[in-house]
Amino acid sequence: ITLTDHTGARVTEADYAGEPVLVFFGFTYCPDVCPFTLYKIDQAFDFLPDEMNPPKTIIISIDPERDTPELLATFVTNEGFPSDLVGLTGTPEEIKATAAEFFAAYSRIEDPSSTAGYTMDHSSLIYLMDEKWNLKTFFTHEATPEAIGSCLATHLS
Repeated sequence: ITLTDHTGARVTEADYAGEPVLVFFGFTYCPDVCPFTLYKIDQAFDFLPDEMNPPKTIIISIDPERDTPELLATFVTNEGFPSDLVGLTGTPEEIKATAAEFFAAYSRIEDPSSTAGYTMDHSSLIYLMDEKWNLKTFFTHEATPEAIGSCLATHLS
């Protein structure tokens, strides 16, 4: 992947090699699924053993039209989200190529009744990538913080 992080730096998966990473596709204007998922990830870290560092968490925006690096920089600092959350965005082509690598589905849904004019429909999987950026496992929206934390403790120990 080649994208732009919330500081404006160009990054690839190589920038995150050497440590496990949780990856989630979403967008900053999401009214419920995205904030809830990021909150759930942060809560899952409470179930890790004390000596275990939580994996880095990355949200890849599927709404590059609105989610600029500047907007992501504010978004990633929200209370209740993982403290080391990284926001990534890019061109529509870069996002499409990245989502294809993860088999992550998304689409724009026009909504004239909304002040935003549209919303984004998207899958809600959380991917655990290992130190070599290989998929280790994934979590569905039904996974509880306890289950995620337990699985992370098992897969990362």
